[in-house]
Amino acid sequence: MEELNISKLNDPCLLIRLSEIERIVSLFKEKNYQILKTKEVNNHIHTIYSFSPYSPSMAAYLAWQAGLQTAGIMDHDSVAGCPEFVSACKRLGINSTQGFELRANFSGTKVEEKKLNNPDSKNIGYIAIHGIPERRWNEVEKFLKPIQQMRNRRNKEMVEKLNHLIENWGIEKIDFYPDVYAISQAKEGGSITERHLLYALAKKILQKTGKGKSLLSFLQDNLKVDISEKLTIFLLNQGNIHYIYDLIGVLKSNFLDQIYIQPNAQECISVFDAVKFANDINAIPAYAYLGDVISSPTGDKKAEKFEDDFLDQLIPEIKSIGFKSVTYMPPRNTFAQLQRLQRICRKYDLMEISGVDINSSRQSFHCPIILKPEFSNLVEATWALIAHQKLVNHNEKYALFNNCNPLLKKKSLREKIKIYAEMGRKINANNPEKTIEKLSFSL
Repeated sequence: MEELNISKLNDPCLLIRLSEIERIVSLFKEKNYQILKTKEVNNHIHTIYSFSPYSPSMAAYLAWQAGLQTAGIMDHDSVAGCPEFVSACKRLGINSTQGFELRANFSGTKVEEKKLNNPDSKNIGYIAIHGIPERRWNEVEKFLKPIQQMRNRRNKEMVEKLNHLIENWGIEKIDFYPDVYAISQAKEGGSITERHLLYALAKKILQKTGKGKSLLSFLQDNLKVDISEKLTIFLLNQGNIHYIYDLIGVLKSNFLDQIYIQPNAQECISVFDAVKFANDINAIPAYAYLGDVISSPTGDKKAEKFEDDFLDQLIPEIKSIGFKSVTYMPPRNTFAQLQRLQRICRKYDLMEISGVDINSSRQSFHCPIILKPEFSNLVEATWALIAHQKLVNHNEKYALFNNCNPLLKKKSLREKIKIYAEMGRKINANNPEKTIEKLSFSL
């Protein structure tokens, strides 16, 4: 399929990206190209609006090309990519979910000062806000703006620390605005993460050394970095399309802890405030379970202990805070870990949502483990999430967790999810609003 050049899906111009989606859809119809559909779902795909090699259009296309039934955007501290992602998914005929991820402090909880799911900090945990109604996007942007501002203040301070670190490396200093801000989507409402800083550093190093043996020599001889055999092969291959992301992984593992500055309570707001906001807008707040790490899908997390030692205390505590769900990634944990988590979630009536964190070009959009019978509830939950998101956008009384929802009165959580999953599957991905409009007459 030589005519299928998808590079424009990452064009800097939004209109060009969406126009390219239209061209690809037309080409598939004209040539009768077929996508091999699976029943896989993923609710945790990052885009350029946090850190990722993919625009929302490219992320939607790759999810569609992989045969996913549904795809979900999940950026750090930002929903700026949601409109494009939803529009691209509609054109492609794939159902979508929208959310954002942020870090919150757990001060005042029973797990205060514990290491939760954040490798860099105690008392700070990642949470995911799923199923945001489109009508609430503007409120979310206002809510996240001060968090982004505080994060950028810290980002600038980390750039200063980074410049002190590299002053004897013989490379140019990093300037926050041209080298970091400019490679992000911050101007469009996106966030800047630690990976943006490391991307800027990787570019400076490559400007000095180029790729291949000279880079390896610089890392090993000058910076005293141990490079695994696998990464050595990657970095020797100058044609490696993932080159800069492989280098970022090396830099993250070896130097992030030397420049990292702990965020304050204005950037990582109270978990109580974050969860209350999510519930107030009829989104679904989810605690992001990490669990003791044995291996990392992204290859940049070392083996380490997290929540498993106090999971029996944590889960009832997040329930009392107001969380409605727990999100987890089946490929990341052992089956024993996930079985235990599932048992505790069901004991405390918490929805289980899947999402495999995609933010690197080496990651596959496929996640066949989700199709195992043990995880069938995660597929159901995704369809329920889609129905919730569209129905609540039509009328907020139809929120999945609204106790006054006339469709779900006196139903158990399992029954609620089943009812909404059936509705979600009936929604026309190309025109979900029309489906909901028709459905509303029977509600």
